[in-house]
Amino acid sequence: MIRKFRGLFFKAWYWYISAIDKNAEVIFMNFGYSDKSKKIIENEIDEKNRYSIQLYHHTASPVDLSGKDILEVGCGRGGGLSYVRNHLLPKTAVGVDLNGKAIQFCKQHYKFDNISFQQANAQALPFPDNSFDVVLNVESSHRYPQVDLFFNEVSRVLKPGGYFLFTDFRNFDKIEELERQLVNSNLRIETKTDITANVVEALELATPHREQLIRKIAPRLLHELCRNFAATIGTPTYNKFLNRKMLYVSYVLRN
Repeated sequence: MIRKFRGLFFKAWYWYISAIDKNAEVIFMNFGYSDKSKKIIENEIDEKNRYSIQLYHHTASPVDLSGKDILEVGCGRGGGLSYVRNHLLPKTAVGVDLNGKAIQFCKQHYKFDNISFQQANAQALPFPDNSFDVVLNVESSHRYPQVDLFFNEVSRVLKPGGYFLFTDFRNFDKIEELERQLVNSNLRIETKTDITANVVEALELATPHREQLIRKIAPRLLHELCRNFAATIGTPTYNKFLNRKMLYVSYVLRN
């Protein structure tokens, strides 16, 4: 039910944001990550996206990306891949997303020599075998109809020994199924981290800014829907993380 709801909301939200977000205020759509001992934002321009950026940093930094060819599947509006490109220094960075509006935004907004974007289905990636050193996937897979096909595609496009850096949430009783799907795709789990508490902390700290942004860009009729989508304090989605009915996990996997 959550996957279906978020999928429908994403389609409508991308259309709406593309229509009104003339100043590129919304470039991240993840719940975020907070660890008070590891604050990595130094640029005031990035402060409003601190927790979303920290989720990307947590997910992508366990592997040295410098000089590597990387692919992000589910790149959305490109804020995360842009951060990775600027700060973790891969040789090339490719972002794909099923939503054409998001890709159109990325192509217009991020014009660097070594970053590119294209529309693609995560379950049928348009790349040859052994194309990338690293595949990155951040809070996106829960929306895929057949996530096992996606994991198979990750294994296919990764070079031998390549890394899959993956983070997402599932209902508590679906975590074991998720890990079976990963292992069945010949992806070896090197590390697994339950970051639910870090996500809850980020949601709490980000709530004031997200509430302000919702009031600014969304019609009043949609405020409650947007709050739940953003998982601000007190919403059903926030409460599911708080009560650990949903878990948020991150993995480093090897092909």
